[in-house]
Amino acid sequence: MPASDFEHVFQPGEGAWTLLLLHGTGGDQNDLVPLGRQLAPGANLLSPRGKVLENGVSPRFFRRLAIGQLDIPDLIERTDELAAWVGEAAAEYSLDPGRIVALGLSNGANIAVSLLFRHPELLAGAGLLRPMLPYDPPEGLDLSGRPVLIAAGGRDPYVPASESVSLGKVLEAGGAEVTTHLNPEAGHGLTEGDLVETSRWITALLA
Repeated sequence: MPASDFEHVFQPGEGAWTLLLLHGTGGDQNDLVPLGRQLAPGANLLSPRGKVLENGVSPRFFRRLAIGQLDIPDLIERTDELAAWVGEAAAEYSLDPGRIVALGLSNGANIAVSLLFRHPELLAGAGLLRPMLPYDPPEGLDLSGRPVLIAAGGRDPYVPASESVSLGKVLEAGGAEVTTHLNPEAGHGLTEGDLVETSRWITALLA
Protein backbone atom coordinates (compact mmCIF):
# COMPACT_ATOMS: atom_id res chain seq x y z
CA MET A 1 0.00 0.00 0.00
CA PRO A 2 1.88 3.10 -1.18
CA ALA A 3 1.90 6.23 0.97
CA SER A 4 -0.09 7.94 -1.77
CA ASP A 5 -3.07 5.72 -0.90
CA PHE A 6 -4.07 8.28 1.73
CA GLU A 7 -4.09 11.92 0.81
CA HIS A 8 -1.60 13.32 3.27
CA VAL A 9 0.90 15.95 4.25
CA PHE A 10 4.47 15.04 5.15
CA GLN A 11 6.84 17.61 6.60
CA PRO A 12 10.33 16.40 7.47
CA GLY A 13 11.85 17.48 10.76
CA GLU A 14 15.32 17.62 12.19
CA GLY A 15 14.94 14.79 14.69
CA ALA A 16 14.06 11.11 14.76
CA TRP A 17 10.53 11.46 16.16
CA THR A 18 7.41 11.59 14.01
CA LEU A 19 3.99 12.96 14.96
CA LEU A 20 1.12 11.10 13.28
CA LEU A 21 -1.57 13.78 13.11
CA LEU A 22 -5.17 12.51 13.02
CA HIS A 23 -7.78 15.20 12.42
CA GLY A 24 -11.33 15.42 13.75
CA THR A 25 -14.61 15.24 11.82
CA GLY A 26 -14.73 17.81 9.05
CA GLY A 27 -11.00 18.40 9.14
CA ASP A 28 -8.42 17.33 6.61
CA GLN A 29 -4.74 16.55 6.26
CA ASN A 30 -3.81 20.21 6.77
CA ASP A 31 -5.77 20.93 9.95
CA LEU A 32 -3.36 19.79 12.65
CA VAL A 33 -0.10 20.53 10.85
CA PRO A 34 0.36 24.04 12.36
CA LEU A 35 -0.42 22.65 15.82
CA GLY A 36 1.96 19.74 15.32
CA ARG A 37 4.74 22.08 14.26
CA GLN A 38 4.05 24.34 17.24
CA LEU A 39 4.08 21.45 19.71
CA ALA A 40 7.06 19.60 18.24
CA PRO A 41 9.24 21.99 16.18
CA GLY A 42 11.86 19.34 15.39
CA ALA A 43 9.61 16.37 14.63
CA ASN A 44 8.58 14.87 11.32
CA LEU A 45 4.88 15.44 10.67
CA LEU A 46 2.75 12.82 8.94
CA SER A 47 -0.88 13.84 8.51
CA PRO A 48 -3.32 11.66 6.52
CA ARG A 49 -6.83 12.61 5.50
CA GLY A 50 -9.69 10.35 6.57
CA LYS A 51 -11.38 8.54 3.68
CA VAL A 52 -14.97 8.55 4.96
CA LEU A 53 -17.21 11.47 4.02
CA GLU A 54 -20.05 12.09 6.47
CA ASN A 55 -23.07 13.54 4.67
CA GLY A 56 -20.86 13.65 1.60
CA VAL A 57 -18.78 16.57 2.82
CA SER A 58 -17.09 16.01 6.21
CA PRO A 59 -13.96 13.80 6.19
CA ARG A 60 -13.67 11.23 8.96
CA PHE A 61 -11.45 8.22 9.55
CA PHE A 62 -14.39 5.82 9.99
CA ARG A 63 -18.17 5.80 9.90
CA ARG A 64 -20.53 6.44 12.77
CA LEU A 65 -24.19 5.51 12.96
CA ALA A 66 -25.06 8.55 15.07
CA ILE A 67 -23.24 10.96 17.38
CA GLY A 68 -21.58 8.81 20.02
CA GLN A 69 -22.55 5.60 18.19
CA LEU A 70 -19.62 4.28 16.19
CA ASP A 71 -19.67 1.78 13.33
CA ILE A 72 -17.29 -0.66 15.01
CA PRO A 73 -16.75 -3.08 12.09
CA ASP A 74 -15.87 -0.12 9.88
CA LEU A 75 -13.60 1.32 12.58
CA ILE A 76 -11.72 -1.98 12.88
CA GLU A 77 -11.30 -2.35 9.11
CA ARG A 78 -10.09 1.22 8.70
CA THR A 79 -7.79 0.94 11.71
CA ASP A 80 -6.00 -1.95 10.05
CA GLU A 81 -5.85 -0.06 6.76
CA LEU A 82 -4.38 3.01 8.46
CA ALA A 83 -1.84 0.90 10.35
CA ALA A 84 -0.65 -0.70 7.11
CA TRP A 85 -0.37 2.71 5.47
CA VAL A 86 1.63 4.18 8.36
CA GLY A 87 4.09 1.32 8.06
CA GLU A 88 4.47 1.91 4.33
CA ALA A 89 4.78 5.67 4.80
CA ALA A 90 7.47 5.15 7.46
CA ALA A 91 9.46 3.09 4.99
CA GLU A 92 8.91 5.53 2.13
CA TYR A 93 9.98 8.55 4.16
CA SER A 94 12.75 6.71 6.09
CA LEU A 95 11.08 7.30 9.46
CA ASP A 96 12.12 5.52 12.63
CA PRO A 97 9.22 3.06 13.16
CA GLY A 98 9.93 2.97 16.88
CA ARG A 99 9.45 6.73 17.32
CA ILE A 100 5.99 7.41 15.94
CA VAL A 101 3.58 9.22 18.28
CA ALA A 102 -0.07 9.78 17.40
CA LEU A 103 -1.79 13.09 18.11
CA GLY A 104 -5.50 12.70 17.46
CA LEU A 105 -8.49 14.98 17.91
CA SER A 106 -12.00 13.60 18.47
CA ASN A 107 -12.61 11.17 15.58
CA GLY A 108 -8.85 11.07 15.05
CA ALA A 109 -8.30 10.37 18.74
CA ASN A 110 -10.72 7.45 18.58
CA ILE A 111 -8.93 5.78 15.69
CA ALA A 112 -5.67 6.37 17.57
CA VAL A 113 -7.17 4.42 20.49
CA SER A 114 -8.09 1.66 18.06
CA LEU A 115 -4.49 1.65 16.76
CA LEU A 116 -3.27 1.19 20.35
CA PHE A 117 -5.69 -1.71 20.80
CA ARG A 118 -5.03 -3.52 17.52
CA HIS A 119 -1.48 -2.48 16.62
CA PRO A 120 0.21 -1.47 19.87
CA GLU A 121 3.66 -1.94 18.34
CA LEU A 122 2.95 0.85 15.83
CA LEU A 123 2.92 3.76 18.29
CA ALA A 124 5.48 4.83 20.86
CA GLY A 125 2.79 6.94 22.52
CA ALA A 126 -0.44 8.78 21.83
CA GLY A 127 -1.91 12.17 22.63
CA LEU A 128 -5.69 11.76 22.69
CA LEU A 129 -7.70 14.98 22.57
CA ARG A 130 -11.40 14.46 23.41
CA PRO A 131 -11.33 10.66 23.02
CA MET A 132 -13.86 8.01 23.97
CA LEU A 133 -13.59 4.27 24.61
CA PRO A 134 -14.68 2.98 21.18
CA TYR A 135 -14.86 -0.70 22.11
CA ASP A 136 -13.52 -3.12 24.69
CA PRO A 137 -9.79 -3.79 24.33
CA PRO A 138 -8.48 -7.21 23.31
CA GLU A 139 -7.49 -9.63 26.02
CA GLY A 140 -3.83 -9.44 26.91
CA LEU A 141 -3.39 -5.88 25.67
CA ASP A 142 0.22 -4.90 26.39
CA LEU A 143 0.98 -1.19 26.32
CA SER A 144 3.78 -1.43 28.88
CA GLY A 145 5.62 1.84 29.25
CA ARG A 146 3.77 3.66 26.49
CA PRO A 147 2.93 7.23 27.46
CA VAL A 148 -0.62 8.34 26.68
CA LEU A 149 -2.19 11.74 27.23
CA ILE A 150 -5.96 12.09 27.55
CA ALA A 151 -7.43 15.61 27.36
CA ALA A 152 -11.13 15.75 28.25
CA GLY A 153 -13.72 18.47 28.78
CA GLY A 154 -16.20 18.36 31.65
CA ARG A 155 -18.89 20.03 29.51
CA ASP A 156 -18.21 18.13 26.30
CA PRO A 157 -21.64 17.47 24.70
CA TYR A 158 -20.28 14.69 22.49
CA VAL A 159 -17.92 12.78 24.79
CA PRO A 160 -18.83 12.66 28.48
CA ALA A 161 -15.77 13.09 30.66
CA SER A 162 -16.64 9.76 32.30
CA GLU A 163 -15.95 8.05 28.95
CA SER A 164 -12.48 9.53 28.80
CA VAL A 165 -11.85 8.50 32.42
CA SER A 166 -12.96 4.95 31.60
CA LEU A 167 -10.60 4.91 28.64
CA GLY A 168 -7.74 5.98 30.89
CA LYS A 169 -8.42 3.10 33.27
CA VAL A 170 -8.47 0.61 30.38
CA LEU A 171 -5.17 1.90 29.04
CA GLU A 172 -3.58 1.85 32.49
CA ALA A 173 -4.75 -1.74 32.94
CA GLY A 174 -2.82 -2.52 29.75
CA GLY A 175 0.34 -0.99 31.19
CA ALA A 176 0.24 2.45 29.58
CA GLU A 177 1.56 5.47 31.47
CA VAL A 178 -1.54 7.64 31.35
CA THR A 179 -1.64 11.38 31.98
CA THR A 180 -5.16 12.80 32.20
CA HIS A 181 -6.00 16.47 31.80
CA LEU A 182 -9.64 17.14 32.65
CA ASN A 183 -10.91 20.71 32.35
CA PRO A 184 -14.32 20.74 34.06
CA GLU A 185 -15.38 23.92 32.22
CA ALA A 186 -14.29 22.87 28.71
CA GLY A 187 -16.51 21.59 25.93
CA HIS A 188 -15.51 19.63 22.85
CA GLY A 189 -13.26 22.39 21.52
CA LEU A 190 -9.67 22.64 22.67
CA THR A 191 -8.71 25.24 25.24
CA GLU A 192 -5.47 27.05 25.96
CA GLY A 193 -5.05 24.73 28.94
CA ASP A 194 -5.30 21.69 26.66
CA LEU A 195 -2.55 23.10 24.46
CA VAL A 196 -0.31 23.88 27.42
CA GLU A 197 -0.69 20.38 28.86
CA THR A 198 -0.24 18.74 25.45
CA SER A 199 2.88 20.80 24.81
CA ARG A 200 4.32 19.81 28.18
CA TRP A 201 3.55 16.13 27.56
CA ILE A 202 5.00 16.05 24.03
CA THR A 203 8.11 17.99 25.03
CA ALA A 204 8.85 15.50 27.80
CA LEU A 205 8.18 12.52 25.54
CA LEU A 206 10.36 13.71 22.67
CA ALA A 207 13.21 14.95 24.88
